[in-house]
Amino acid sequence: MFQRRRKKGNSSMPTTSADTSLTEETESLLTTVPLDIENGGAGSSAGGAAGVKSAPPPPTPPPPQSARADALRLVFGAGGIYAAFLYYGSLQEDVFRYTSEDGTPFDQAWFLQFLEALANVCVGFVGMKVAGSTKNIPQKFFIISGASQVSSKAFTSLSLARGLSFPVATLAKSGKMAPVMAGQLLLGGASYSTREYLQVAAIIGGTAVLSMGKKKGGVSTSTPLGVMFILLSLFMDGVTAGVQKRLKADLGKVGVKPKPYDFMFWTNLYMMCVALTTAMILGEVSSGMAYCSANPEIFSLIVKFSVCSAIGQSFIFYTVATFDPLVCSTVTTTRKIFSVLLSIFTKGHNLSSSGWAGISLAIGGILSEIQAKYSASRARHYKSKVSM
Repeated sequence: MFQRRRKKGNSSMPTTSADTSLTEETESLLTTVPLDIENGGAGSSAGGAAGVKSAPPPPTPPPPQSARADALRLVFGAGGIYAAFLYYGSLQEDVFRYTSEDGTPFDQAWFLQFLEALANVCVGFVGMKVAGSTKNIPQKFFIISGASQVSSKAFTSLSLARGLSFPVATLAKSGKMAPVMAGQLLLGGASYSTREYLQVAAIIGGTAVLSMGKKKGGVSTSTPLGVMFILLSLFMDGVTAGVQKRLKADLGKVGVKPKPYDFMFWTNLYMMCVALTTAMILGEVSSGMAYCSANPEIFSLIVKFSVCSAIGQSFIFYTVATFDPLVCSTVTTTRKIFSVLLSIFTKGHNLSSSGWAGISLAIGGILSEIQAKYSASRARHYKSKVSM
């Protein structure tokens, strides 16, 4: 499934202001990991005579049959991501809105993350057996990255369990570039354009307007404890981004290039271990099992939620392996917009005019970010053509 390789281009996935993962979207797991899905480097083009640069040949349009095949692959990959993660988001909201007959809600977030990671470990293991695995992968930063990622996902779940509305949580997670930028500015000496600051400000500002706004009935769309947990989730996203840069450098030093399912298996394995350990310490394993035993309906939701996560991550791998990572990033980012709108129209979120204004501002920032990424990608592509 993942034998096709791009001939040239950036060998690593860009750090999302989205997600990966995959997560949230939790898909954010894969779009934030610096995957190298190629077996070789970018290679070098053959030149003409020594000291002479030949003009680049005019681009040859792909044959109609190849273009149709690529279109079908894109529909397959993007359709799989949309289907899996739109349903994933809907199920996540249903899990934390569920209450038993005696009025007790489900709030065992770490137990939920253990089950989700377990499903991904199983799919990742099968994928490694089918597509092959990589030996001698350094594990240190996989452990740290797995711990920070599962913490981010658990805090997102806890924000929902503590009353934060799904649209607010999802839009807030789309602004995860803010802690990443802060970390790079303070620790890495990075610089950003005015447009990048404005994009992040639009996403955060729009989310804040939505969070502080009221529903038509006068009820707030968020709670202080829910806001605290989503801020903790964003903080862990910033930690994850820094760890993953170290992971990429660490892999480069030892000359190891893990395959996609290596990342899926090892990252989720450590996520599962951290989630299980935390759930056991908090007593969520026994209480979670007891709650699911007494309420089979929610266990069914959790199983479908976990399966959707694993299937969605597999489609992300397929899309990244078949197309440029920017294509996958665009699909996963726009998916979040549709998740917010789907939740509003199907879960009874009656927003006020200020709430809609906040959503519009945040979505505008997200779309501007996508457009900027495409412009930068086209500029790099043109520059590489000219320098050939």
